[in-house]
Amino acid sequence: MDTVRYLTEGRVAHLTLDRPDALNALTPGQRDHVVRLLDEASADPGIGAVVLTGTGRGFCAGADLRGGAATADRLPGDVARTVRLGAQRLIAAVMDCEKPVIAAVNGTAAGLGAHLALACDLVLAAESARFIEVFVRRALVPDGGGAYLLPRLIGPHRAKELMFFGDALSAADAERLGLVNRVVPDEELAGTAHDWAARLASGPTRTLALTKHLVNTSLDADRTSSFAAESTAQEINMTTHDAQEGLRAFVERRSPEFHGR
Repeated sequence: MDTVRYLTEGRVAHLTLDRPDALNALTPGQRDHVVRLLDEASADPGIGAVVLTGTGRGFCAGADLRGGAATADRLPGDVARTVRLGAQRLIAAVMDCEKPVIAAVNGTAAGLGAHLALACDLVLAAESARFIEVFVRRALVPDGGGAYLLPRLIGPHRAKELMFFGDALSAADAERLGLVNRVVPDEELAGTAHDWAARLASGPTRTLALTKHLVNTSLDADRTSSFAAESTAQEINMTTHDAQEGLRAFVERRSPEFHGR
């Protein structure tokens, strides 16, 4: 699908939403294509990190609501099914990807687009970027995991402020709240994102995947469960080539050479 570009540069996969005239609002077909590409990157041993970005003035303006079925045509259960198989599946694909996913937010990230960025493991934002919980402006309940993600990132009170008012949040304010890792000048966004991704891609891929899983599940687990998951993850990790190389390099007082396995 030519409105979603996918290219690899070394061990880094670049996934770019390319529908600038619509601020990269996602049609159902585009959304499903992004899910497939993330699944493929997750399973590809040649990929070590993913950069997700957009073209033009928008990162992603959310779901493209034009052309949807008329309300009168809907049956009970239709909306819930659409959300479950659509927006929620997209967010899950980002969070479940076994490779680190970096959001390079180049412009407006609204609604589902904001949640798409916030679901990523690391978030870089251009100075011109802004985040908008636009749902309330349309009398819609936030979906795409928003009510799950935001309270975990900034707490319930801040999350409610953003969701209740629907005001635009600047990149600088998003950084202050802890929603983004770093704000950079617009012209430095792509380069910074690639540098971060290349650094991650040269690291111990399986170790990063296990670490991502531990962090993502920790907020829903008690201490006993988290400690058990941690010890199991370390047991699995110690069977990898990179973990053994890391320990050898430490003993031999040299820099390790990881191969993502």
